[in-house]
Amino acid sequence: MVRSDSRGAAPRDALSEHFSDMARNNAWSNLRLYRACLSLSDEAFAAHRVSFFPSLQLTLNHILLVDRYYFDALIDGGQGLTIFDDEVPYPHAAQLWQAQADSDHALLSFCESLTADDLQREVQIDRGPSIGVQRERIGNVLPHVFVHQIHHRGQVHAMLSGTAIAPPQLDEFFLDADAPLRASEMRELERMREGRAERNRPL
Repeated sequence: MVRSDSRGAAPRDALSEHFSDMARNNAWSNLRLYRACLSLSDEAFAAHRVSFFPSLQLTLNHILLVDRYYFDALIDGGQGLTIFDDEVPYPHAAQLWQAQADSDHALLSFCESLTADDLQREVQIDRGPSIGVQRERIGNVLPHVFVHQIHHRGQVHAMLSGTAIAPPQLDEFFLDADAPLRASEMRELERMREGRAERNRPL
């Protein structure tokens, strides 16, 4: 199914729309997750815990860096693996949240611009000297990014269970029946996007 855009933009197919929904879900999930993390002290945020990346701080920084890495490939930004030069660029949850929110909104805007033809377009991913540059279709990169985010958010959710802060519900996004439960957060995300657009507007 192809949906026409009343504003005259190129028509979008159902898969492109789905990727926009997934990017919106990603932003919403991170908003809920960071609300919990922002309630922790710096010591609790950085404390050693049982997980692949053994702290909330390390895991959330990893999510952001991988988001940036693939987004850089999607837009041909040229940064490649240099994005990982500093593995903990944001040691404090408040700093990290602002950076993650900016990343989430950029990814959402990118997904909202996609058409079916864009999903077939190949991008180059720098895998380092031992592997070289790989070529992947945008339609394959995006689900990989979303699965990576979900995978590590689950680890953060589990680690929060070992703190004084209750881990938030993260599965109230897609069903119409759950709309009232997410309504205020969706309005907050839209205000955040408008604020970001205002900050980035040329003078």
